[in-house]
Amino acid sequence: MPRRKFAWEKLSDDELLQQRLSSLRVTVEGTWLEDCVATLHEELEERGIRLRPHTWISSEWFSPGDVPGIAIPFYLAHPRLMKLEKKMMFDVEGGTWRECMAILRHEAGHALQHGFQLQRRRRWQQLFGPSSKHYPRYYRPNPASRRYVQHLRLWYAQSHPDEDFAETFAVWLRPRSNWRTRYAGWPALKKLEYVDELMGEIAGKRPLITTRERIDPLSKLSQTLEDHYKKKQAFYAFTPPKTYDRDLSRLFSADPRHHRSKPASSLIRRHRAQIRQLVARWTGENQLTLDAVLDDMISRCRELDLRAVGSEQKLVLDFTVLVTAKTMHALFGPSRRKWIAL
Repeated sequence: MPRRKFAWEKLSDDELLQQRLSSLRVTVEGTWLEDCVATLHEELEERGIRLRPHTWISSEWFSPGDVPGIAIPFYLAHPRLMKLEKKMMFDVEGGTWRECMAILRHEAGHALQHGFQLQRRRRWQQLFGPSSKHYPRYYRPNPASRRYVQHLRLWYAQSHPDEDFAETFAVWLRPRSNWRTRYAGWPALKKLEYVDELMGEIAGKRPLITTRERIDPLSKLSQTLEDHYKKKQAFYAFTPPKTYDRDLSRLFSADPRHHRSKPASSLIRRHRAQIRQLVARWTGENQLTLDAVLDDMISRCRELDLRAVGSEQKLVLDFTVLVTAKTMHALFGPSRRKWIAL
């Protein structure tokens, strides 16, 4: 199917940022997202689940309470918007088929919970906790915990009982997940076995809630893309502590004899994107936050007049390891900051 053309496709980034979200007029229909949603529905049908979550375009991923549906972020509906998202956030959440399906399965868990009001069941509450628990802005996961499944990044199942269920459901639903073997010996296996039992119980049944309401559809969002991204960037804002000097001085040289060598700040800048992406993959940290850390490290290297002496490949590897270690310490050490719940 030919892709629909939009006047804003040809705008510069600055011009596009002045457009209102409501003026984008993108839809799920006629895009690759339609195939993703169809695949999700096929997976649900194969499990005998009658609920087919309806989908619509909004500003972000979510499944509203008491609505068995899924909102999909606008940028996934068009390559031009994905390009802008990448520029503004350094990442496109759900931008590949695999990642989009992983998030859709997670959101489908929320939709089923809402449609069948699963959180009212006593066993559900015993295993996952009360759905009424305050939803946090921040949470502190334990990466070593085996009480939760691991599906989306950031050990997201640990943020709230609803997220724990949605993540458990997503692991259960994914084809060929082999969850019985993968989680053998884990306390999380009890949750997976309960979901397996629960889905068998509701198979073929009509949901209690069947509304097709669309919450915050794109057509009702009047903010500009610039305002949207300012708010989104502020959500990940992080002021890194000035604690890198000793480690940087060990890795790079401040010896006057090496004053003709390449500045360490230049080396970091050249490999910045690669380092940021690798550390994000290993730690789960947001790339926008890591970029602030790299900014600070580059500034410190410049102020200390540090030089890159030796093999560039080894220096880049050692520096990447340093950033990874510092990130993990900041997140999980004694003085760790709190994770942002996405």
